[in-house]
Amino acid sequence: MKLVLKNGYVYDPANGVNGEKMDIFIENGKIVEEVSGAKEIDCSGMLVMPGGVEIHSHIAGGKVNTARLMRPEDHLRNVAPRTSVTRSVCGYSTPSTFLTGYAYSKMGYTTAFTAALPPLMARHTHEELHDIPMLDKGALTVMGNNWLIMHYLSEGRIEHACAYAAWLLRATKGYAIKAVNPGGSEAWGWGRDVRSLDDRVPHFDITPREIIRGLMEINERLSLPHSVHLHPNNLGRVGNFTTTLETLELTRDVKPSRERQVLQLTHAQFHSYGGDSWRNFSSEAESIAKAVNSSDRLVLDMGQVVFGDTTTMTADGPMEYYLSSLTGLKWANKDIELETAPGVTPFVYSEKSPVSGVQWAIGLELALLVESPEKVMLTTDHPNGAPFFTYPKIVAWLMSAKSREEVLERLHRAAQKNTVLGSIDREYGWSEICWVTRTAQARSLGLESKGHLGVGADADVAVYRIDPESTDPARDYEAVERAFSATALTVKGGEVVVRDGEVVKVVSGRTLYVDAGVGEELEREVLKDVDYYFKRFYTVNLANYPVQEVYLTSPEAVKVDSGVR
Repeated sequence: MKLVLKNGYVYDPANGVNGEKMDIFIENGKIVEEVSGAKEIDCSGMLVMPGGVEIHSHIAGGKVNTARLMRPEDHLRNVAPRTSVTRSVCGYSTPSTFLTGYAYSKMGYTTAFTAALPPLMARHTHEELHDIPMLDKGALTVMGNNWLIMHYLSEGRIEHACAYAAWLLRATKGYAIKAVNPGGSEAWGWGRDVRSLDDRVPHFDITPREIIRGLMEINERLSLPHSVHLHPNNLGRVGNFTTTLETLELTRDVKPSRERQVLQLTHAQFHSYGGDSWRNFSSEAESIAKAVNSSDRLVLDMGQVVFGDTTTMTADGPMEYYLSSLTGLKWANKDIELETAPGVTPFVYSEKSPVSGVQWAIGLELALLVESPEKVMLTTDHPNGAPFFTYPKIVAWLMSAKSREEVLERLHRAAQKNTVLGSIDREYGWSEICWVTRTAQARSLGLESKGHLGVGADADVAVYRIDPESTDPARDYEAVERAFSATALTVKGGEVVVRDGEVVKVVSGRTLYVDAGVGEELEREVLKDVDYYFKRFYTVNLANYPVQEVYLTSPEAVKVDSGVR
């Protein structure tokens, strides 16, 4: 349990370390100031960063399994037999649970959060998370179309909404509040949708504007570690940037519980579309980036598109139906009673398609136009924009204008005409890559022991076989992609788990969740409503709803005393 990583070039921007040649000391799963009698590993000429943190990826749950059933052809990719250490695996856009853990670890990631946890599916989702090795993990609990949330907010009973949200996080062992097409998925259950922030949700006297504002207030009153994680209305629709900007303006109405962001705009690429038809579809990344730059209350993750075939899945049921109607490909929809309505459909992003080309450019534009890397997180909304295996390619694009230009030249002319990517000279440095792949993600999640290599941090470390002193990423972008595809070393909890891109030890990781407390009297009152709803509407008993810790891997609760009474 004692280890020294010697002589590597360390990038740890959270602690002001920018490529210093130094040693990292590890003992009992933590970074320490110094240690004696430890095993030494020479990292000379290599890049050393904290373990990667994934804030938004669809890696477990009902949608993922529906996609696996829909796409047996996807199982024929990335097939690998078992080894003396690992299990047999397969899958590309819908990888098996074990492959998910192995693949993330090979890229230097040590923590991952699944992006949408419907409460009714929580037990099954945690069973899958339990199966995923190598990673600490957590789940974002879906609340944007929850009947009781909408009921309390429509009646102005914010304290009751807070108590219910706190109970729901504990019951589902969730980590944060997630909202997907607020009000829209519920409307879809009645054959409708919401297309503006002021459309009214059927059977509930409430609008998406009121739901979003209410969830942000709940989040701040509960003092949860992460902000509201928002998938806004009108995802994937031409001209949706106006809805996005109007949504971001709502953050001005919220009083933060502490100095931090109050909203994460997730998979922002899918919400930055201009034009009024697919014929004049264009990028509005500049408008979205300007809004993020001007506010200290907002962060975003990219939702980057990478060319190829994938599987799209989201709790935004009406969007998936719309996408399937455009492509004619197979489609699945599911109603999660009283909570959400997800959908699944395959998709192909083609270099020959004018729409795909513009989408590819938008994600990169957002990352390059948002001035501070502390406000940007690298994601593909796995697998919606692309599988997470493609992250090394995106890192290379961010670091090299030349690599972006080479892709632009191959694309339909609309990608050049209707975007500004070709005029952006900015290239990320190593510290900025560290921000967007681990440090910004950990900060957004409120994970104080992750995303940095300071004393007391988790001993999660990624060592890449590339020399930042002698490598010019702007020119040697292929070397960057190779290096980030397979670590020289991945250290998880102080143990070497990957060496030269191969898993050498399998570990389990932990499940992180929030234990938010509110007043007992208020909670008893809310539980009476919960009991009523279960007896009248749900098809399961209330006793079978909450997740016990037996479903979790080494459960670790983040205790929050909200002060809500």
